[in-house]
Amino acid sequence: MRIKSPIINSTISFVKQELKDAEGGHDWFHTERVYKNALLISKSEPVDILVVSLAALLHDIADSKFFKGDETIGPKKAREFLLKNNVDSGIIEHVIQIIENMSFKNSFDSDATFTSKEMKVVQDADRLDAIGAIGIARCFNYGGFKNRPLYNPEIEPNLTMTKAEYKVSDAPTINHFYEKLLLLKDQMNTKTGKQIASDRHKFMESFLKQFYAEWEGKI
Repeated sequence: MRIKSPIINSTISFVKQELKDAEGGHDWFHTERVYKNALLISKSEPVDILVVSLAALLHDIADSKFFKGDETIGPKKAREFLLKNNVDSGIIEHVIQIIENMSFKNSFDSDATFTSKEMKVVQDADRLDAIGAIGIARCFNYGGFKNRPLYNPEIEPNLTMTKAEYKVSDAPTINHFYEKLLLLKDQMNTKTGKQIASDRHKFMESFLKQFYAEWEGKI
C-alpha cells in the first residue's frame, strides 16, 4: 500500500541520513517498522495515506529524550523538510500536529486536545513497536544505552508519575514494563492495532514470568 511518490522517497532518504548515528531502539529501522505497521493498519482505516506515511516516517526525526527533553526540535526539523519539498500546507500542519501529540508521554497531559484518524493509526503503529519481542529488545537496548540496572527489587515501579517525572526517570529497565509497555495494549485506537497488541502483550507477560523465575534461581 506504499505510495509511489517522490516525496516518500525523499523523506526516506532524509530520515535515514538524520538517524544514521541514532541509538539502536530509535534508529532508521525503528522508523521503518513504524512505517510498515502504519501502512498495515491503514488498510482497514479510512485515512489519508500520505499524511499517515509522512507522519510515520518523520515521527522520531529528533526524539526529545536525545535532545535534553526539547520537544520542539523534531517538529521543527520535520516542518523545514516538508516546506523545502513544497508539500501542501494543510498536509504539513496535520503531520506536525501528529508528531507533536502522538507520544506516550503526552498521555500524561490531560489538556491534550488534538486527535485525528491519521494520528490514531500512526500512534498505534509506534506503540506496537514498543511491545512484543522487539519492544523488549528496544527497552533493554535503551536501558543499556543509559547504563541502567536491569532490575532492582527494592525500586518499585512508579504507577502515578507525572509527565515531568516520566521524562527524567532513570529507573531500572524492568520498571519500564509496568510504567509504559504493559499499559499500551489498552491504549490502542484501531481494530488492527488492538489485535496485534494483544498477542505482543501476552509475549511480554511470558517474558516477565521467565525473567523473575531466573532472577530468583527457580529454573
